[in-house]
Amino acid sequence: MFVNAKLLLKDGTLSVNGKDALKGVPENVVVTPFTGSSAFIGATCADASSRLVFKLGVIQDVRLLCLYRFKIWWMIPRVGNSGRDIPIETQMLLMEAREGNSQSSKEHNSYFIFLPVLDGEFRSSLQGNSSNELELCVESGDPEVVTSQFLNAVFMNYGGHPFDLVKESMKVLSEHTGTFSLRETKQMPGMLDCFGWCTWDAFYHSVNPQGIKDGLGSLSEGGTPAKFLIIDDGWQDTVNEFQKDGEPFIEGSQFGGRLISIKENSKFRAVGDVTESGAPVSLKDFVSEIKSSFGLKYVYVWHALLGYWGGLDPNASGTKKYDPKLRYPVQSPGNLANTRDLSIDAMEKYGIGVMDPAKISEFYDDLHSYLVSQNIDGVKVDVQNILETISSGLGGRVLLTRRFQQELEKSISTNFQDNSIICCMAHNTDSTYHSKQSAITRASDDYYPKNPTTQSLHIAAIAFNSIFFGEIVVPDWDMFYSLHDAAEFHAVARAVGGCGVYVSDKPGQHDFNVLKKLVLPDGSVLRARYPGRPSRDCLFIDPVMDKKSLLKIWNLNKCGGVVGIFNCQGTGSWPGLESNAEEDITFELSGKVSPSDIEYFEEVSTGPWTQDCAVFRFNTGSLTRLSKEESFDITLKVLQCEVFTVSPIMVYNQTIQFAPIGLTNMYNSGGAVEAVDSSDSSGSKIHITGRGGGDFGAYSNLKPKSCYVNSEDLEFQFREEDNFFGVTIRAKTSSWEITICY
Repeated sequence: MFVNAKLLLKDGTLSVNGKDALKGVPENVVVTPFTGSSAFIGATCADASSRLVFKLGVIQDVRLLCLYRFKIWWMIPRVGNSGRDIPIETQMLLMEAREGNSQSSKEHNSYFIFLPVLDGEFRSSLQGNSSNELELCVESGDPEVVTSQFLNAVFMNYGGHPFDLVKESMKVLSEHTGTFSLRETKQMPGMLDCFGWCTWDAFYHSVNPQGIKDGLGSLSEGGTPAKFLIIDDGWQDTVNEFQKDGEPFIEGSQFGGRLISIKENSKFRAVGDVTESGAPVSLKDFVSEIKSSFGLKYVYVWHALLGYWGGLDPNASGTKKYDPKLRYPVQSPGNLANTRDLSIDAMEKYGIGVMDPAKISEFYDDLHSYLVSQNIDGVKVDVQNILETISSGLGGRVLLTRRFQQELEKSISTNFQDNSIICCMAHNTDSTYHSKQSAITRASDDYYPKNPTTQSLHIAAIAFNSIFFGEIVVPDWDMFYSLHDAAEFHAVARAVGGCGVYVSDKPGQHDFNVLKKLVLPDGSVLRARYPGRPSRDCLFIDPVMDKKSLLKIWNLNKCGGVVGIFNCQGTGSWPGLESNAEEDITFELSGKVSPSDIEYFEEVSTGPWTQDCAVFRFNTGSLTRLSKEESFDITLKVLQCEVFTVSPIMVYNQTIQFAPIGLTNMYNSGGAVEAVDSSDSSGSKIHITGRGGGDFGAYSNLKPKSCYVNSEDLEFQFREEDNFFGVTIRAKTSSWEITICY
């Protein structure tokens, strides 16, 4: 038995503050107190092995949220009530502990978090069994790397605020392990605040210079110029022995391609007569041209962690120096227990050309320094989880991932100027807990424009995954089509997601009505401050399949908050929970929205706050005054959404009550507002600074006498019925100061 300020293990029950976390804890489980509310959990056994599964204790009759890998690359949420609901490959478990009979008051709720971590050369994950027992799986990925004890395999913590609990737990782990850094300490790449375009869904592997110019041109002509470009898969110099020209396409063969040099292929570099091939002289020539012609600030290119899907060609003169050897991936039993994936199936069949680990640094430095010489600004690095499948004989998955991650981040830091990397297919804790520098990670499976059943899953998965990833990186929400049945659904999610915003429209196929609500005329976006996450009352519900719940995603701007509400029901099923029953996808759902859905509102409500908020509803343009704890009803059809800007009503000069809404023509209206003050001696003037042209709105209890925008006296509107103040800012205005006189 041990006793610490709050934490107790007695008679097989692990509890904190009298709340049971685990019952029936076996004797071989080792619990080591760390702080007053936290501990490391591990286990021991008689026989050493490279993969072991231990029972930790029973969980039942609670509300829980699991984030687990449903396939090797990607994580999704699962909610439940008992240990049997915890899927294999769970990488975060959040569990609610109730106070008495309280079912609604969040002040009385408390929470446990279980984070399986890296313990020496072993990586941990959680799973449940049919007896409602929580199990711990530890594995090295190398039969030669074995042990019989794991003392620090799971970090458990307890707290009364779920988002604080996650944040504090990640901070403790970061300081304790020293292997990863928190998001807030990392340099943010500049592309995050620019509107972008990715070539993938526009062209797939057929990407070419003229197509890129066409796409950039049509976006610019429509008034939403891309300032950030990702040239995705299709630009590299590769060979594929499994798919011959002129032969019928073999599904999966695309993942057998291998890199034969670090340079661009003949589509982007003229080999013979330039006028005949239509290719630019070089990648540098092309990138310089599109930067000059379209005002691009950042051009990234895609590459896989091992160069390409099938790695490096062992026989190519351009890759021999890295001494690649053909290796065949082997997935762990945990991955095989969930969903198979075509790409890894193909790689298991065709093999991967893996560079000598001693050559990792040389390969990345050669590749990235070459890209810099071609005027490229950064990279999207894909297929990162592949390392866990090829680590046998190389020291195991944790060691191999650490080596690759360190050399990759070193190369990024050495060669690029802006921490310019987007990580992708990296949803294993091997990668996450080695993220010292990388600041952006794709937070979901791909956006699939042709699959109507995945549109709502995409949004829900990222929102929940961001609870975990958002403490270490900025979760990347992937590209989307602006001309699509679910375009606004995706656009609003990105507006509240605090993420980069980029589309993958085919040239000329855009919906500028959607894009202009996301993108300012100068190509910048109104990015919220934090990763967008589900509201507290959504943490333990299933917004995709329970047929009753709406999903709410909250965020903060500099001077207010924002909430997006989504009806994700009725269009698809989570993998592993597929239903064959015919579903009615036309139904409406109702739910409640409140300013209190926004966490950390105190950050934007310091000073003389009335305790009331101005709530602006984007789709209707209506403005309502509410106390922070009040709520209102909303009804949405399937794949419908709404976004609310919530601004604290502050008191100026004792009589003026004012709250900025921002640019009411933008989904994230409040993202345009930089600051509000009343600095003159009379106190009869409100100054608001911000950026972007459009319609500025605010709540004002009094009708102003005049309004100046950048010192120009402008007419304004004032609605007595809801105290809405509005003024139009010229479209080409990049930044502004509004002075409202009373």
